[in-house]
Amino acid sequence: MPLKRRRFRKESLRLTDRGKVGTQPQKGKQTGERRRGREMEEAEGVVKHVVLAKFKEEMTDDQIDQLIKGYADLVNHVEPMKSFHWGKDVSAENMHQGFTHVFESTFESTKGVAEYVAHPAHVDFANKFLASTEKVVVIDYKPTTVRS
Repeated sequence: MPLKRRRFRKESLRLTDRGKVGTQPQKGKQTGERRRGREMEEAEGVVKHVVLAKFKEEMTDDQIDQLIKGYADLVNHVEPMKSFHWGKDVSAENMHQGFTHVFESTFESTKGVAEYVAHPAHVDFANKFLASTEKVVVIDYKPTTVRS
């Protein structure tokens, strides 16, 4: 089933006087979101580190399982890493572009992510992990909630 294209009005983000991020129409245009008073609030003290991976075809399920256990074990060795979750693609949309696994780690700050990236346990693990993958995407973000 083909996806429908949607048109969105151009908006820029602004920081409100209460430290929240809200949308503001460009050049005086008013949008439905603005009229209804919606604001966006960035979570404080939370940064998500997301990794999408496609493992090499020669990797066995047991080898992948061992890598996942090694990834999960980093929580015990890297203090800024607060939690770890993972899963396999289950989407019916078939838009995964070959990525089969997703890994999500939680940190309290971008500084914590930087400490994690430089930590010797992570560096050692990352070298093994990257050698086992065909392609990888990494994204760090601060979760943002839309308030009505």
